[in-house]
Amino acid sequence: MVNAGVVPGVSYAHLHDGQVETMVYGNAETVPVTKPLKWGMLYDMASLTKVVGTTTMILKMIEEGKVSLDDRVADLICDFKDERVTLRHLLTHTSAISGYIPHRNQLPPDKLIRAIDSLTVAEWFDKKVVYTDVGLIMLGQIIEKFYHVPVQQVIHDEVLIPLGLTESTFTPVKENCVPTEVTSDRGVIQGEVHDPKAFILKEHCGSAGLFMTLNDVIKFAQWILGITSHELLQRATIDSLFKDWTTHHLGRSLGWDLRFSPDGTPWIYHTGYTGTYIILSKQLQEGLIVLTNRVHPQADNQTFLDMRDQLIADFIK
Repeated sequence: MVNAGVVPGVSYAHLHDGQVETMVYGNAETVPVTKPLKWGMLYDMASLTKVVGTTTMILKMIEEGKVSLDDRVADLICDFKDERVTLRHLLTHTSAISGYIPHRNQLPPDKLIRAIDSLTVAEWFDKKVVYTDVGLIMLGQIIEKFYHVPVQQVIHDEVLIPLGLTESTFTPVKENCVPTEVTSDRGVIQGEVHDPKAFILKEHCGSAGLFMTLNDVIKFAQWILGITSHELLQRATIDSLFKDWTTHHLGRSLGWDLRFSPDGTPWIYHTGYTGTYIILSKQLQEGLIVLTNRVHPQADNQTFLDMRDQLIADFIK
């Protein structure tokens, strides 16, 4: 990918039976000038925020009895009216909450939240997985309802710190970050979240906004695989991620996507729009972490998506 010019650079890790192989290769940026990629740089994780932070936090709240998987969202978010939708639907992307929000990327935070909470449920409710940010933004609101501080502060205090992810942050130093897109209105985006909704909602966004180093993503993966242990979640809760949690066996876990080896061995998988992805198998003790800024300098990069999907398929085989 790097040599073909599909991404400026790549930081990756292969986890295998407790061993870790890593490489940092290529450049951090190419516009306006070329700068080399260095070990320890922070990546905009984009939607990996959903699984590292928000999903983990909701699982902790379920263990503590603050909420349950089948609690109705309408009971927790007053502006949301459909009483069929539960936390399970938000986590598995089967809520069918959809609709058009006019001028979405220009709204102030309070109006954007109200517009999201006022969206309606489509006819494919509970019948189809349709991946969106909305469900995880709502889960962020639910977390705030219980903790009375911004969701990103909760994730920092209740997830990142207990797991020892001390290099991870929602407020990075710009110079330590790998740049993402170059846009006409924001220029070179560096040290600020790329995602437009997260950029508006800032510390109140549960769907994106986390910056991590490769080292911290490795630590998180080792925790999921059981290589390291922390009291943040019970081992049974983590192990339960490797199964289908939809009501109609649609192939989605809580927060995570599912993939399967030819023999049926489950993997949990998630991607981030900026060019990040992680796939893990507890049973095989295997994992792959790939961090790139595939949106630099421009986000239109179908070649990356095709190569990523092929690489994941080959890795699982």
